[in-house]
Amino acid sequence: MLTLELFQTRDGRLLANEMAPRVHNSGHWSMDGAVTSQFENHLRAIQGLPLGDTAARMPTCMVNVIGQEGDPAAILAIHDAHLHRYDKSERPGRKLAHVNLVAPSHDALLDKVRACAALLPDAPAPRFSFE
Repeated sequence: MLTLELFQTRDGRLLANEMAPRVHNSGHWSMDGAVTSQFENHLRAIQGLPLGDTAARMPTCMVNVIGQEGDPAAILAIHDAHLHRYDKSERPGRKLAHVNLVAPSHDALLDKVRACAALLPDAPAPRFSFE
């Protein structure tokens, strides 16, 4: 398992941010959005089992919950939102959880991402390089 975390700039360039020889939060989207999650494939690999398909089941996005959690019930009211909490106390800058959002189309997914971010007290408005 090797994770390469990339960021896309507004002008379309990709910047390598981090390489990690393990499962990584960059792949947490796979918990709800991939045929086989990074965690399941990690377990398969260390047991010598065949690896599973890593294809996305549908458009998926992970939103980090940082600093303050907001209202979990409101977040979970978003259709196909999956809140994964880390059981950490609130503190500025601390990653407390992440929300995986899945949708049948990219447009629907972007609407969900914006709705989710609006519910998170410390989240900036989402900006996408392709808009």
